[in-house]
Amino acid sequence: MKYSVVFSSRTGNTAQLAQAVLAALPPEDCIYSGSLDELMQAGEAAGWQEAPYLLAGFWTDKGSCDEKMTAFLQGIHHKKVFLFGTAGFGGSDAYFSRILENVSAQLPDDNTLLGTYMCQGKMPAAVKERYEAMLEKAPDNERAAAFLTNFSQALSHPDADDLEKLQMRIRDIFTEQKA
Repeated sequence: MKYSVVFSSRTGNTAQLAQAVLAALPPEDCIYSGSLDELMQAGEAAGWQEAPYLLAGFWTDKGSCDEKMTAFLQGIHHKKVFLFGTAGFGGSDAYFSRILENVSAQLPDDNTLLGTYMCQGKMPAAVKERYEAMLEKAPDNERAAAFLTNFSQALSHPDADDLEKLQMRIRDIFTEQKA
């Protein structure tokens, strides 16, 4: 079962997930693996489109994937797709579900969505500084305090448990595909 793994990663979180995806699948079946930026540089020579299975990773930007990944997903046709991503805010399956719905909606209808996976990812220090500045201006700002708490919780993600859950999901889906 030939596959390609393409991901967009701003902070390295989604790149970590991509490595876990690759570790869960037979390396000899991998046609292409790399970041979306690397793929764009390589162009058609990358050969990713020869694989019937595409595992696409993204980071969350305003409740969906980033613009480059959006454009990439919108151009995919006749693939069996698995989407995986990270978001700085975690702890809410409903939030992750909304993101996955938004990202899935970018795929043209001639693709088959095999499954999805989301987990929390650490955020850049600039985000923490923004939250601290919000609290400095308004010490009673409960929303800013919650954001700061979330920032601290996100620091360890993706963690070993996140990666293991992703790998189990990938193995289950690909076992089903072989049956």
